[in-house]
Amino acid sequence: MQASEAQILAPNKVSAFAPATVGNVAVGFDILGFALESIGDTVTLHRTEKLGVEIGEIRGVVTDLPRRADENTATVGLVQLIADFGLPFGFRVDIDKGIPLGSGMGGSAASAVAAIVAANAFVGAKLTRNEILGYALLGESVASGDIHGDNVTPSLCGGLTLTRSLEPIDVVQIPVPEQICCVLVHPEHRIDTRNARQVIPKNMPLSTFVQQSANLAGFLSGCFMNDTELIRNSLHDLLIEPHRAPLIPGFRQVRQAALDNGALGCSISGAGPSIFAWVSGEADAKAVRDAMCAAFAEADVQSSAWLSSLNCPGAFIVEEG
Repeated sequence: MQASEAQILAPNKVSAFAPATVGNVAVGFDILGFALESIGDTVTLHRTEKLGVEIGEIRGVVTDLPRRADENTATVGLVQLIADFGLPFGFRVDIDKGIPLGSGMGGSAASAVAAIVAANAFVGAKLTRNEILGYALLGESVASGDIHGDNVTPSLCGGLTLTRSLEPIDVVQIPVPEQICCVLVHPEHRIDTRNARQVIPKNMPLSTFVQQSANLAGFLSGCFMNDTELIRNSLHDLLIEPHRAPLIPGFRQVRQAALDNGALGCSISGAGPSIFAWVSGEADAKAVRDAMCAAFAEADVQSSAWLSSLNCPGAFIVEEG
């Protein structure tokens, strides 16, 4: 696009919403994730005559975020996009955080995705899905110190996604049986993603990898075949959960409470401390939610909870003008 075209076509203001996500989904470390309903981040871009990116207001459940554009997950990708397109204008960025930091709910990914979805409107919606992912991943890497798509991809695409490859980007949308919903419980506790990655051993027994591969294959097969019992039998994390569980007060009791009340499976959402459960049917989901919250309360941990479909949409533009 020529600079003159960009000036004529670019809107003055665009707001985009990107949903929170559950990463890993127990059996798919760094490759599986799904979007959540209702909760997420909104990023608003204002076109400015001044080149570059400046951060304006930061509102919501988190306000203490980096103010430098090269350090904030919402703006890192924007800096690169401006350079790649040679835009003759800049952005002032307002961030409305609906996702707590260090919650394991994909907050950094949601901000990064929302910003690039909004920016796409300023370049004539020329970015492909994979190009949006590429820019958003730059922001996500600032938060975790590594590039992985288990949160960015579902936040953009919605539903349950498998990021088969990042070089080149290859994303597969996974169907989920309609009757299954998610319970997500967030304790008032924070875990930094970088720290959560450090507790994972660099070497594990081959037999563990073999069984985890079988669980991943069984889980995906159950999703495609609408087989809830196969999903139940497969939704077990042997690689990451045993090492991150001690970081979450009351985790084992909360997990057992979910299973005792009919959950198909229960594990850590992303890096934690949030915990998710898959449940067949909304009535059982409410019982699972109450049991998980009660278990946290017994561990003297306050918590919040959400029920969500597993087939909800990804990021979208809220306002353009």
